[in-house]
Amino acid sequence: MKRKKSYSKKRHKKQGKGLTITLLVSAVIMIGLLTWLGLNNWDVDKSIKNAQEAIGMSVPAEDETVAPETDATVEDDEKGNEQEEIPDQKSQEQTTPPSKPAKSDSTDSTKSDSSIDNGGYIEGQVLPKEPKFINGILLANKKYPLPATYAPGEDKAARAAFEKMAAEAKLADFNLNAFSTYRSFEYQTTLYDRYVARDGKKAADTYSARPGYSEHQTGLAFDIGEVNFEQHFASSSFGETGAGKWVAANAHRFGFIMRYPKGKEQITGYMHEAWHFRYVGKEIADEVFKRNITLEEYLGVQ
Repeated sequence: MKRKKSYSKKRHKKQGKGLTITLLVSAVIMIGLLTWLGLNNWDVDKSIKNAQEAIGMSVPAEDETVAPETDATVEDDEKGNEQEEIPDQKSQEQTTPPSKPAKSDSTDSTKSDSSIDNGGYIEGQVLPKEPKFINGILLANKKYPLPATYAPGEDKAARAAFEKMAAEAKLADFNLNAFSTYRSFEYQTTLYDRYVARDGKKAADTYSARPGYSEHQTGLAFDIGEVNFEQHFASSSFGETGAGKWVAANAHRFGFIMRYPKGKEQITGYMHEAWHFRYVGKEIADEVFKRNITLEEYLGVQ
């Protein structure tokens, strides 16, 4: 029993001594850590990094991801290429002019193609008492106006030809609509004045006829669109639709010509109008189409 008690005392003594050493070592480590933190302004990350460098450990490089720069030049070019449409004359039933398109960053909707002859009119010209016929073809343009009293209404032959064309177009799944045909002198006066008030005279003259100069007053002009696609009415976008392409390729077979084709602005005096067709009869329409010319060129009055 005496030996056991002696062994127990020695064991407890050793354990107490080990615990004391452990506590002393822990205290030294804590004092060292606190001292190191203090030397590094109490910044834990900085302290760890400096400790690693001190003992020769490699430190991974910081992630320096740089966001790609935006190509401002490309963005500006894309914005600059955004073109705005200037709507042409609308249906006679319309009581207000179409809303003006929103301006883009670099294009004003009142500006027109510089290749278009904004004028073309003979200033001070008095409206004639009789309409101008050349080789039996009624002509109405910026140089050859109509009498203010000329009011034939919609031409019956032109209407019949359009109905035939519309019937054939339906076989190709295109439901055509002549949304504007005959317009009186009085209505054209109101319409033109609205466009001038909105866009200015110079711009209006590129897409709207002055009273007495409108081909719609002849009753032979048909503005054509597609039913349920009114967003393309009186817009160059009609020419890019299936229906617009069909009409452009087939109208001459029914006696209609595209009155204001692209690239002929200096001759017609108006911007390209993919929706505006003029009835002249099958024979003349066929020749105009095949030769890719305007009515002015056909009649020799450029």
